[in-house]
Amino acid sequence: MVPLIELRGAIPYAVGFDLPLVPSYIVAVIGNMLPVPFIFLFARKILEWGKDKKFIGGFFRWCLEKGEKAGRKLESKAGRGLYWALLLFVGIPLPGTGAWTGTLGASLLNMDFKKSVLFVMLGVILAGVIMLLASLGVFGAIKLFA
Repeated sequence: MVPLIELRGAIPYAVGFDLPLVPSYIVAVIGNMLPVPFIFLFARKILEWGKDKKFIGGFFRWCLEKGEKAGRKLESKAGRGLYWALLLFVGIPLPGTGAWTGTLGASLLNMDFKKSVLFVMLGVILAGVIMLLASLGVFGAIKLFA
């Protein structure tokens, strides 16, 4: 559940240390998804609350403006495929594209809660499969040459 690492670090760790893959994968997906509803429901409210506070206001305003600007850009490009774009954004394991960021974006865009959580979960599952296959390939190759 640690930001930036999440499932993208847990699965390679499990493969590298020969932990059971199926339970490790399930725990990684659940751990990655636990904060998602809270982020969706409360992140925007916290940012709105803090945007006019003395010490944190600038950062909170920047988060809101950047999130809304990026969200509108994505919305205009994706059109009706916005939820599929959310799934791919979360599912492609690159830095800064995880469930937390995708959920925050969905919240800032006022997307439907249930549908957003579903597509974020599908994205997390996709990211997990990609990380599992990549980890098996890398660690499998290391074991061949060790």
